Amino acid sequence: MTSLRAACKQHCHDVLVIGSGAAGLSLALRLAARASVALLSKGPLTEGSTWYAQGGVSAVVDRQDSLASHVADTLNAGAGLCDEHVVRFAVVHAEAAIRWLLEMGVDFTRETFPDGSSGLHLTREGGHSHRRVVHAADTTGQAIHKVLVERVRKQSKIEIFENHIAVDLITTRKLAAGGQFKTNRCLGAYVLDRRSSQVEVFKARFVVLATGGASKVYLYTSNPDSASGDGIAMAWRAGCRVANMEFMQFHPTCLYHPKAKSFLITESVRGEGGKLRLPNGAEFMHRFDARAELAPRDIVARAIDHEMKRLGIDCVYLDISHQSAEFIRSHFPNVYARCLDFGYDLTREPIPVVPAAHYTCGGVMTDLNARTDVGNLYAIGEVAFTGLHGANRMASNSLLECIVFAHAAAHHIGSHLHQPRANIQIPEWDASRVTDSDEEVVISHNWHELRRFMWDYVGIVRTTKRLQRAKHRIDLLLGEIDEYYSNFKITSDLIEMRNLALVANLIIQSAMARKESRGLHYILDFPDKDPRLDGINTILAPASSSYGYAPIPVAVEPNA
Repeated sequence: MTSLRAACKQHCHDVLVIGSGAAGLSLALRLAARASVALLSKGPLTEGSTWYAQGGVSAVVDRQDSLASHVADTLNAGAGLCDEHVVRFAVVHAEAAIRWLLEMGVDFTRETFPDGSSGLHLTREGGHSHRRVVHAADTTGQAIHKVLVERVRKQSKIEIFENHIAVDLITTRKLAAGGQFKTNRCLGAYVLDRRSSQVEVFKARFVVLATGGASKVYLYTSNPDSASGDGIAMAWRAGCRVANMEFMQFHPTCLYHPKAKSFLITESVRGEGGKLRLPNGAEFMHRFDARAELAPRDIVARAIDHEMKRLGIDCVYLDISHQSAEFIRSHFPNVYARCLDFGYDLTREPIPVVPAAHYTCGGVMTDLNARTDVGNLYAIGEVAFTGLHGANRMASNSLLECIVFAHAAAHHIGSHLHQPRANIQIPEWDASRVTDSDEEVVISHNWHELRRFMWDYVGIVRTTKRLQRAKHRIDLLLGEIDEYYSNFKITSDLIEMRNLALVANLIIQSAMARKESRGLHYILDFPDKDPRLDGINTILAPASSSYGYAPIPVAVEPNA
């Protein structure tokens, strides 16, 4: 025991940021002049969902557009569950977010107007009534991520820890030190250094979860492998409420190819006139919504799913070949090149597409300052439930949320840096009573089983019977994982498997609780929206929190 404890490192910073996407990097940069920051990344800094985001950042920067229109479009997409106060907050701060990204050096696509002046090129995506998506060709996430990473690496007060994965948050309640505080407070995190396989202690006055979503819970996803719901699971175990986990967004158009690994075809392809077609060439979206291909993602994804099941086909087709080859290559250079790699010429033929899990609309409940239920713990980006997205996220509001709420959290943390540091001794990680696993295949098997039954039973279209089957399976799986976690040394695979299974359970419980179809949650037993549930979010509170356990839809005021 002594040697194991002696090997443990302890780090101490003002702010610990767990996650290195647009949200985490933006917050770190905003605080770098005032605080010492530890920035954790599960892999290299450039890995994460931000890097793969293609569309852009929605913002009202055109005189023909309006804040009221952006608000209205977002509320409409959210199907009655957006917090209008939060929506207005994000929309009002959108232009400032774009200006800040430009100041950082992000090279957004520009155009020359008829009067000879130039400005940002704006594209249009599903759910938007105007062109208001600022973008960098079709690799906006990569353009933003590169610039922010370069900026972070130049900041002496930001200490970067790549290949470090958080195991769990350290709180006063877990340490039985709650008597010193009126509320449960976060003190840091236990973190696995994936290179040395050692667990280290990261102490911090403030901890920020910027870990992204949980789309890896599904068999088919547009997200990288890192999207395993770590922040949501850690926050839940720490005592935070989560909300609206039933609303998992499936992107309608991912390239269908055995080697493409669900390569995302940006929404902008449809925004610039792309048509969805059946194998016989017939269009079908007009039968499901008057907006056709420009309907919100939940409607388009369900329409595709319906046609695939109705006809017994493996995919549908996205066709923009009626546009000029020059237009396609200039507007979608990355999509065009990647499709060519897989044998499809976007300029000459339709390409096969299917829906895939894309975005977690629910998450850890926060207020407008990104604060969670646990003191000194913040959540920003996809990991958080702010009230912005409601029952369905409108395209390109996600990167907007990352920047706006990262800045809000940074401002709030900055105004409280004068608070004294908690003088609590944090014990080192004790691995003296566990052994090396000789059954790693258990993790691999459980991983595949989980993602398969989540896809089959808790996917785009659900039924009560399917959800009950999923609940039975996840209960068994959680028991197996808990026993495994208690007896064997932790690995990054085990950490992710544990987190993913917990988040899957939260998704299933939330879906079982909502007895209606709304936005991204479509259940055949309750196919209609219940107007009595307008504004009613599904809130789950862990038994360890002061809120009790309540897996039922209840009214929520996230900014109270």
